[in-house]
Amino acid sequence: MMRSWEGINERIDSGRVTVVTAEEMTEMSASIGVAEAFRRVDVVTTGTFSPMCSSGVLLNTGHHSPRLNYRRAWLNGVPAYSGLAAVDLYVGATARRESGDRGEGGEYGGGHLIEDLVAGRQVRLTAEGHGTDCYPGRAVEKIIGLQELRDAFLVNPRNCYQNYNVAVNRSKERTVHTYMGPLLPDMRNASYSSAGQLSPLMNDPEYRTIGIGSRVFLGGGIGYVSFRGTQHDPSVRRTEGGIPEGGAGTLFLTGDLKGMSREFLRGVRIPGYGVSLAVGVGTAIPLLDEEMARCASVSDREIPAPVVDYSGDYPEMNGRIVGTTDYAALRSGEISLLNRRVRTVPLSSYPMARRIALKLRSMVEQGLFRLCRPSAPLE
Repeated sequence: MMRSWEGINERIDSGRVTVVTAEEMTEMSASIGVAEAFRRVDVVTTGTFSPMCSSGVLLNTGHHSPRLNYRRAWLNGVPAYSGLAAVDLYVGATARRESGDRGEGGEYGGGHLIEDLVAGRQVRLTAEGHGTDCYPGRAVEKIIGLQELRDAFLVNPRNCYQNYNVAVNRSKERTVHTYMGPLLPDMRNASYSSAGQLSPLMNDPEYRTIGIGSRVFLGGGIGYVSFRGTQHDPSVRRTEGGIPEGGAGTLFLTGDLKGMSREFLRGVRIPGYGVSLAVGVGTAIPLLDEEMARCASVSDREIPAPVVDYSGDYPEMNGRIVGTTDYAALRSGEISLLNRRVRTVPLSSYPMARRIALKLRSMVEQGLFRLCRPSAPLE
């Protein structure tokens, strides 16, 4: 039996669609088999919620009087890139505040600014102008909020990494501060960052239904896959079931910030490293055939994860892999590594990933989220 995109969207429109989360699909397939689960289910929803450093916002502030072409600009003391058109600014999630009144500058950054905007808080814009004939303004300072901005788009060049490293620190005495969080010496903890069996690209490992133009749940609103994400690398070695054994696919995501929620966009401070933005993303995967149902039934124990030593500079993989584990072991709270038991620490939130998948399931069931056939594949 085969299904079509059009047929599934017709079932969504008529209220007859059957939707389960990826977690529920895994349990169903284990209980009644993949073939029967496929017969019963039309759509599987996924979710992930984790710091995603390659994220940011593109803002158009509207013009000022006198008109001004931004040369340099800050929002709540966070530097904004101004090398665009006159009043367009891009603020990266990891940009750190240079000055301000909420703690030290490094404690607050682009991720917190984005959270403040979606939470409805006012922020301070400070900018300098070039001073030209058509844009004579030299400086502006004003308080603005999200609704006063002409446009505000979340523009995230690399989200939803398909699998990733588990980080440990093999040095004997020194704690290492990394983007994976603080790593205690002598491998006293292991940090990981994936929703495993709920993660979007784990449930469509060959990118058959997720591609350029796909509609996604993004930050509590609607977003789209604009292109492959930076560092996208489908060539990573895979298991017999097609699951990549390390970081592979990534997504470039965009969406309207004005439709998003603080619940699913949170500023993050990573001690000793810097700042970031935790982003909530979910996808709705149409079960076009039994093979898609098999892929969407993946379990945590089937997903391998390389354990990598981060005790030096950002590690090259060769010589740094100290073992392999799986996401069932990681979620249990400890893994076996080099004949030791090592405590695991999630950087991502599985409960939030589950909440996103459930929310997206409800949206599809209510006809609020139709599926988009990709206009081009991820390559």
